[in-house]
Amino acid sequence: MHTREEKLKAFGRLLDVLDQLRTKCPWDKKQTNESLRPNTIEETFELCDALMKNDTHNICKELGDVLMHVMFYAKIGSETGDFDIADVCDMQADKLIFRHPHIYHPSQVGQAEPLPLDDPRFVETRNNGEGNDLKNDDADTTQFQSAKTSEQVLQNWEQIKLREKDGNKSVLSGVPDALPSLIKAYRIQDKARNVGFDWAKKEDVWSKVHEELDELEAELRREDKERSTRELGDFLFSVINAARLYKLNPDNALEHTNQKFIRRFNYVEQHSIREGKSLNDMTLEEMDKLWNEAKKYEKE
Repeated sequence: MHTREEKLKAFGRLLDVLDQLRTKCPWDKKQTNESLRPNTIEETFELCDALMKNDTHNICKELGDVLMHVMFYAKIGSETGDFDIADVCDMQADKLIFRHPHIYHPSQVGQAEPLPLDDPRFVETRNNGEGNDLKNDDADTTQFQSAKTSEQVLQNWEQIKLREKDGNKSVLSGVPDALPSLIKAYRIQDKARNVGFDWAKKEDVWSKVHEELDELEAELRREDKERSTRELGDFLFSVINAARLYKLNPDNALEHTNQKFIRRFNYVEQHSIREGKSLNDMTLEEMDKLWNEAKKYEKE
């Protein structure tokens, strides 16, 4: 792996390349925040696809594409005089330091280097209960400095964000409107959990899942499409809630199933082509036979 100096040099090289492209390449010169946005979404999904496949080569490649977009937006920001890449990095570092008072001394917000954990000031602050805050001086972060588990860190994280100067105005305001619905449902539930709004026992969620399924079936029998749609949403929300309680990621789970279906269906299609048949000409029984063959090969 590379040294810190080599990493900084590589980052500087990419900055130089982007600066040159912005001034010399006709395509790069004309880009705006609005024109780049669709490409950014595409690149993010390509990264997610590589991550799901654990394709390390493409993960590295797609990370570069996403990083380039981050730097490009920062470049545009510097041209308008609003911010540059240093502001982006400093703002993120300050936010992380502020949200981790169990690791950093509060005075390190805005500082170039983090305070060592064995620094006397850090130890003294933890022992004496002193603290600071980005919003005001009388609201400190002392109560958040005892996080010892990942669960405690997440709970503290939500509380601290509400106290930041530019932080969330409410617990759920930090969930982006543009998130895909499945991921949004999970994040909504997770954020509510971090402030104590959750099932007392995870097993209790199943009565809610069964209740929502019964209500969905009842509306489907009535053939009321509008009410059935609402009940379907409630049922899916409850299933996502169950997945969260059992520490399963529903988006990853569904994507694994999507990929599995694609593999098996491709197997059926390829065999139909070899047999000189169109899928439309095959019986359901013939397709089921090939589908079961695909399942068998996957297990071997």
